Amino acid sequence: MSDQQTTPSGGERSQRAQRAPSPAVRRRRAVVLGIVAGIALVAVVWAIVAAATGAGDQPPASAPSKSPSPTLDAPPQAATPTPSAPPAQPEFDKTAQSIDAASSYWVVANKLRPLQPLDYAPDDLVEVPVPHVYTPQLRKAAADAVVEMFAAFTAETGLQLQSQSAYRSYTTQVDVYNSWVSSLGQAGADRTSARPGHSEHQTGLSIDISSLPAECALQACFGDTPHGKWLAANAWRFGFTLRYPNGMTPVTGYEYEPWHFRYVGPELAAELHRTGIPTLEEFFGLPPAPDYAG
Repeated sequence: MSDQQTTPSGGERSQRAQRAPSPAVRRRRAVVLGIVAGIALVAVVWAIVAAATGAGDQPPASAPSKSPSPTLDAPPQAATPTPSAPPAQPEFDKTAQSIDAASSYWVVANKLRPLQPLDYAPDDLVEVPVPHVYTPQLRKAAADAVVEMFAAFTAETGLQLQSQSAYRSYTTQVDVYNSWVSSLGQAGADRTSARPGHSEHQTGLSIDISSLPAECALQACFGDTPHGKWLAANAWRFGFTLRYPNGMTPVTGYEYEPWHFRYVGPELAAELHRTGIPTLEEFFGLPPAPDYAG
């Protein structure tokens, strides 16, 4: 071998020149690599921060709220309205008409309360155009009410009523009372008929009624007939009251007369019906009149 160093040929020098980049190229590569590395580093840091804080392009999804379990509530109940108190009715004026004057529709005549004057006679009597035994006369308002009542009875029941007796003058009552005394004695007559000057028939406001044809006429059993029952239940509609009710002899002084009806006018008749007070004596606070004073 020769000790002399071998000099590279021109081709070898050319290949080496291609393999070894120049210093400028190496600098550019270094810059590019640095930029890429920086970008990668920023991306890694961002990913780490986003993972730690939940940051990102989309806002964090809130956890779905837990829906309450459906419950079966009782159906709402309508509030029950508090009933209001009915308006108070005005108190009935018991002083609107006289109970003393013989001409008053409210006059109370009994064994302790004679008519004033004793021979009083109304000045507005008219004949009552209804079926009758004796031609009836009554005061005009009472007569009109009787006609209306009889017509209503027939329309509602298909039956008929008739008048047995209506107005009786003082003179007539003298004869009636004396005839009862002759047949029953005075004590018996006083339970059955009024003494002259004490009779409601004398006021022209009372009428005795029976069925047509007559059944139980002027007897207690009339109250058990369809006619008597209807009158007891409906006479108030026409301004009448059953003047001598059953069981009230200690108050009125007379035995039960289901045929005897007294006109008092629509207002008082309706009030007597509404309150259920059976007698005029009790309604007006008068003392019972079981017998005459002397």
